[in-house]
Amino acid sequence: MNELFFDQEGRDKLISGIIKISRAVKSTLGPLGNTVVLESQTHSRGLTVTKDGVTVAKAINLEDPVENLAVRMVKEAADRTATSAGDGTTTAIVLTEAIVLNGMRLLKENPGTNVSELTKEMNRITDDVIKSLTKKAKKVTGKTLKDVATISANNDRDLGMLIADVYKQVGKDGVVTVENSQTADTFFEVTNGIKIDRGHTSRLFINNQKNDECILDDVHILATDLEINNILNIENILKPIIQQNKKLLIIGTCSPNVINTLGMNVVKNSLKICNIIPPQFGYKTKELMADIALSVGAKYFSESTGDDLSLITLADLGHAQKVVVSTDKTVIVRDEGRTDEVDARIKELRHSENESTKKDEKDFLRDRIASLSGGVGVVYVGGDSDIEQKEKYDRVEDAVCAVRSALEEGVLPGGGSALLFESLTMEGESDANVILRESLMSPFKQIVENAGKMYPASIKKFGEGYNVKTGDYGDMHKMGILDPAKVTKNALKNAVSVATTILTTNAIVTYKR
Repeated sequence: MNELFFDQEGRDKLISGIIKISRAVKSTLGPLGNTVVLESQTHSRGLTVTKDGVTVAKAINLEDPVENLAVRMVKEAADRTATSAGDGTTTAIVLTEAIVLNGMRLLKENPGTNVSELTKEMNRITDDVIKSLTKKAKKVTGKTLKDVATISANNDRDLGMLIADVYKQVGKDGVVTVENSQTADTFFEVTNGIKIDRGHTSRLFINNQKNDECILDDVHILATDLEINNILNIENILKPIIQQNKKLLIIGTCSPNVINTLGMNVVKNSLKICNIIPPQFGYKTKELMADIALSVGAKYFSESTGDDLSLITLADLGHAQKVVVSTDKTVIVRDEGRTDEVDARIKELRHSENESTKKDEKDFLRDRIASLSGGVGVVYVGGDSDIEQKEKYDRVEDAVCAVRSALEEGVLPGGGSALLFESLTMEGESDANVILRESLMSPFKQIVENAGKMYPASIKKFGEGYNVKTGDYGDMHKMGILDPAKVTKNALKNAVSVATTILTTNAIVTYKR
């Protein structure tokens, strides 16, 4: 049986759900935001203490089905922001609530408003704001890295310096991951590694259920663009892999039957293996795969050179210290040292990059250089208790993601001041303008409110803002209060996307409990 809700009755329930999740999450925003205690089924102590917005949001499920639909929709904005930028989930939720509430208020005051045209106009204005923020973003410097990491780690300067140091060592092309430490200390290690934007082809390969990962150490690597459509194609290497209790990563396209056969053998514990598909498409695949094979010391079995997989031997495989394969990416920690052939390839690619005049070609060459030269840094998070460790882990993970986003698209003045400035300089008095002008102020206002302070929403020029910790007004860049541009833009984009969907909702269908 279903229950139906129409018009204002349904929208009021949605608003109620939004207010509830937002109230729980937005109290964490800013340097003086509060922590939230969550009952946890996964934590050993049965509770989690956190300031991480997405962690709080994920823990919320409401009894009322319509209210819970609203919660799920707001979570969508948070999840999208976390996925695309790694941080900014709380900002996304605060913006979503503000846009919905301001939009609903306007619709009540003007019942004849064309909602479809209103939301189209809101999306157009949002695109303009995002373009404006993109132009104003500044490139990251050494000090900027530390400032961004410190802000995202809840103003923990020691953690900020540690994360900045690890990024300095791995470089822009490198990868930084976060793991729990077996001690109370928090530290990092840097190794030589490769990141591939491809995840495992089947959940049957997962051996770390907590993080949905397949982790293999002391692992052999097969790299091929030939389709493996029959398990007999790779019988020559599977037999010695099994007999010698070795581990194997296959970077290549396998048929569903092959994937299932390999996965079932993993489940039976008779085989330690994982499969990912090759990165990119077309000629790019062949060039990237050749680079990966070279960096791990593997022979690249390619269709273009007439190779036959049935002739492959263990000697043709590459090797790595460790591979970590998640749902959407693979990190290969290479053996120590880099061969002369790899250095020669990097030099060749850098020369081609300097000579190229096409942006797409330059970007692709940089990707290839990254796969060959990028390092992998691991931050090990410790704590005096499980609760402390979990809370610190969330902060470190946010900070790592924030720095990564800052390196990609630069930084903006933080503390909500970038969006506040855009709202104050927004021209026009259309309904869409009014809704967004008021809504863009909400992160700034919430940060100030969480700090227990009062401050007028006024900024003289872009880059200036309010330091809630000191009470000083001034240049946010000089004060080290910065946000990654990618985080701010994605939070706004995803908030508007979810909010406009809610504003256009006129009927709700739920299952009767």
